[in-house]
Amino acid sequence: MSALRCSVCSAPLHPDGRSLRCVRRHSFDLAKQGYVNLLRAGVDAGTADTSEMAAARADFLATGRYAPLVDVLARVVEASGEPEFVVDAGAGTGYYLAGVLDRVASAWGLALDVSAPALRRAAKAHPRIGAVVWNLWEPWPVADGVADVVLDVFAPRNTAEFHRVLRPGGLLAVATPGAGHLRELVTELGLLDIAGDKTDRIAESLGDHFEPVDVDTASHTAELDADEVRKLVLMGPNAHHLHRGGLGAKLDALTGATEVTFEFDVSVLRRKE
Repeated sequence: MSALRCSVCSAPLHPDGRSLRCVRRHSFDLAKQGYVNLLRAGVDAGTADTSEMAAARADFLATGRYAPLVDVLARVVEASGEPEFVVDAGAGTGYYLAGVLDRVASAWGLALDVSAPALRRAAKAHPRIGAVVWNLWEPWPVADGVADVVLDVFAPRNTAEFHRVLRPGGLLAVATPGAGHLRELVTELGLLDIAGDKTDRIAESLGDHFEPVDVDTASHTAELDADEVRKLVLMGPNAHHLHRGGLGAKLDALTGATEVTFEFDVSVLRRKE
């Protein structure tokens, strides 16, 4: 609560029954699932995860296929010293933030995401997570200099807000798909190009506000059955494009098992003064 700010006037928020309020009487109701929506405008269709996408993501991530990425992110947070507050920008269902908090007992976490269906899950993913619906491209409803670490996992990058909410010397961890990520499915199903930005381009794009510290890569292969492949595809942006190239029909026709490559790049940067 001490980190949150009113999205109308930027005053501190305080709990008042089942709402959050500021001194200027702006009020935001807490959802029964445990998150709060501070967004004052609607969201364009196709930009937020749907209930179906959030369900597919939760089911697939529960298989542990992305656990190596959680390990990398946890090491980054541990390296920040004795962190007290971690902001996950684009947290989705809270899987990565919850995994980090399991490893870092000193920290609390804030999950920011534009998808209310995803945050219903994030709010319950860990007892030390607070979940807030927000558009990452807008100035965040978060106080200056409160975060020890900001995580950005396959999410939009608002460089100015990363810098503003981080404490002096705070760390930013940007996770992107590696060059080989899901390459077998890209070829077989014609998925959207999901290869992440090159790590040197990430450092360059953030260079006015951050200095590079390290780059860590995690990769492995796993055999997925047809249902796992469907959930993997339907949890991401390809779910908004099922008619493109007959993707939906291809998913329906899947049988058997597929060997799939998972590759993640994590760029670690430190806040410049």
